[in-house]
Amino acid sequence: MKPWERFFRERMERLLREKKSLIDIGGGLRISKEKGNRFEPRNMWIADEIKTRGIDYKILDPVPDYGPDIVGDIHDLPFKDNSQEAVCCIAVLEHVIDPFIASKELHRVLALRGMCMVYVPFLYYFHAEKGYYGDYWRFTKEGLALMFKKFSLVEIQPVRGAIGTLVRLTPLGRFRLLEHLAYLADILFKKLHSNQVSGYFVFLIK
Repeated sequence: MKPWERFFRERMERLLREKKSLIDIGGGLRISKEKGNRFEPRNMWIADEIKTRGIDYKILDPVPDYGPDIVGDIHDLPFKDNSQEAVCCIAVLEHVIDPFIASKELHRVLALRGMCMVYVPFLYYFHAEKGYYGDYWRFTKEGLALMFKKFSLVEIQPVRGAIGTLVRLTPLGRFRLLEHLAYLADILFKKLHSNQVSGYFVFLIK
């Protein structure tokens, strides 16, 4: 398991173990075929944990097209202050008009000791969806620390090394075997711990 995969798995396991409700903004966990625009079979362990533990899982999206449980805007989340136990915000903040307002909203709605899992891109290709959302932002580690400074815990995990990031930017990046070979090359050439990364997972506690 790659370092960023381990980071995501371990933090999500903790979140699912400790919290009884979860808002998935944008449906980025991709665990429902009925709700959300994409499905990721590798994340089905999350769906299994949610079902086994009886977690109240809801998807929030700004448009009704994908069948979310809640239609709402991350710039003005439809929840009371300190009301949510956990939130996921995976590959969302690059698509919003003002990610700083969005990050403040995440902090506002989370209860004390509430948890949030975030993913944002850094060196990644343009991926707007015409008619649904634009692609406005990329994030550095320093920018993330600034944006989430109000949280009591901010853990930032880079995704991919320099070589893996370069491969991911090309059409070859869609092939899993080549992505794995790039990971081995990052280890061999000591490029795994680099500032040139695809993106970041961020685990937050209020």
